[in-house]
This record gives sequence, C-alpha cells and structure tokens, in this order.
Amino acid sequence: MPKVLIMSDSHGLVEEVQRIKERHADEVDAIIHCGDSELPINVDVMSGMYKVGGNCDIDNRFNEENNFVIGDLSFYVTHGHLHDVKRTLMPLSYRAEELGANVICFGHSHIAGAELVNNKLFINPGSIRLPRGIVEKTYATLYWEELSDATVEFYTDQGIVLPDLTLTVDLSAGE
Repeated sequence: MPKVLIMSDSHGLVEEVQRIKERHADEVDAIIHCGDSELPINVDVMSGMYKVGGNCDIDNRFNEENNFVIGDLSFYVTHGHLHDVKRTLMPLSYRAEELGANVICFGHSHIAGAELVNNKLFINPGSIRLPRGIVEKTYATLYWEELSDATVEFYTDQGIVLPDLTLTVDLSAGE
C-alpha cells in the first residue's frame, strides 16, 4: 500500500522535521515538504524529500512547483502563495489540470485540511510550527491500496492522529 508523508510551513524547525521523518521512515514511500522550511535546500533534514520553495524561503534553488507520480497517483506540489490559496483553490486546480495531477499538496495558509473537488484531492498538511484554525501543530499522510479508497490522516507534531480531520475518498471516478 503506497503511503506518502506531507508536511509544510516548518519555518526553521530542524529537530521536529527530523523526528517526524524518523517516526514514519519505515512506512512511507515518499516525503513531501510544501515549502516555507526556511532551510537551505541541501541541509540534511531536507534530503530525500520532494520539496518546493515558499514565500519565506530565501534559498533560490527551490523550485516553485514539483510534479511526479507515486504508484497510480500523479502529484502536484507547490507552496500556494503564487496561486492565491488563502482565497480560492481555483488557480491551483487549473495548474493541476494542466499537469494531469489528481493529488495537489500545498501549504501557505497553515490551515490543515483535505477535500475532494472535481476528482482532485487537495491536501494542506497545516503547519508544524504556526498552525491556524486549530491549536494542534499538524502534518499529514496519504495512503491508498486502490484509488477508490484513498485516505488522508492528520497528525499532531507529536504523532497523535486527529480523527476529526481524516478523509477517505474515491479517486477512481475520473478514470
């Protein structure tokens, strides 16, 4: 069963990012950081991740977007500040459509949440440093066995699942 770890907006945290990576190291196929790490692109803790730059990242070697395939899902990752994500998901949706992505991972708003819109799964893992909307500092995982049964789980920075934020969706409808 493919599984992906998604985090964002860690704003300079190193030990916390490392702890989250280690916590899930044996169970995930990929790790995504949706920007605003505020760390150099080549720092050890960021190695092995799909990553993008955010509006607070000063290392200009980060790409603004990243798209790739894991298993049978096509991912599009961006921070979101260039797509007005605090107001609407429409520009992000259009860009994902151009790239053929069915999972969109982004940050910027620091608001944890996942939703299925027009057979595209939007995931904002929240922030492990400065959450908004809830008290808990969060990150997320996405796992699926079949496209008809994809699940997003949110965790506190301490690794505790937040069941009220869990979302299970059917991504096979658009096939």
